[in-house]
Amino acid sequence: MSSQHVVIVGGSSGIGLATARQLLGAGLNVTIAGRNAQRLDEALRSVPQAKGIVMDAAKTETLNEIFSGLGMFDHLVLAFGSGKGLGPFASVSLGEVRQSFEEKVFPQFAVAQAALPSLSKHGSITFISSVSAHAAMPRTAGISAANAAVATLVPILAVELLPLRVNGVSPGVIDTPWWDFLPAEQRQTVFAEYAGKTPVGRVGTPDDVAKAVTFLITDDFMSGHVLLCDGGLRWAS
Repeated sequence: MSSQHVVIVGGSSGIGLATARQLLGAGLNVTIAGRNAQRLDEALRSVPQAKGIVMDAAKTETLNEIFSGLGMFDHLVLAFGSGKGLGPFASVSLGEVRQSFEEKVFPQFAVAQAALPSLSKHGSITFISSVSAHAAMPRTAGISAANAAVATLVPILAVELLPLRVNGVSPGVIDTPWWDFLPAEQRQTVFAEYAGKTPVGRVGTPDDVAKAVTFLITDDFMSGHVLLCDGGLRWAS
């Protein structure tokens, strides 16, 4: 396992960057991909053992060429998402729901497709979805639909692409830059509310989710599973 190579798309911050640190610590080789060159450079300074490549997953026409240039590798992690589609079902904009699919579902689908020729058949793909795909949380119908679409890919592809292993992780409320759309004080209020609802008594950290991703990559008996890394929030929502 120590000589294996993992490509993390969406690896320049949050869960993706934490996963890079976890996997580097386990002795794997890591390449992180992100669409923002400046943010990618900053991430690489914090994980100098990793390699980096600029990749905008939404520009699907560029993906085949990018993966051809990367060469063969063993594991793919899709750690990017979208914050669009939140709001009451009665009033949420269909345009925002569509944007959620365009920012998360279609790019994750396209990246996984483009990576297949370069992926070891005995490696793995790990999709990142969200607990919203599995829980009944008001005001999340739009974003939940996108996350559910990602989660649904896992068992289908685990059978269709075997012996390649395909898994997913559905995080709960995690303290990452995803929440930067809220002012700091409001964000902390929201986190406190969710911590009060969550059986473990806190919101998650990127490292919590990174451990789940690392487990799925390193345990070669795991395929077709979506791990809910949510502190039990789905039962409280």
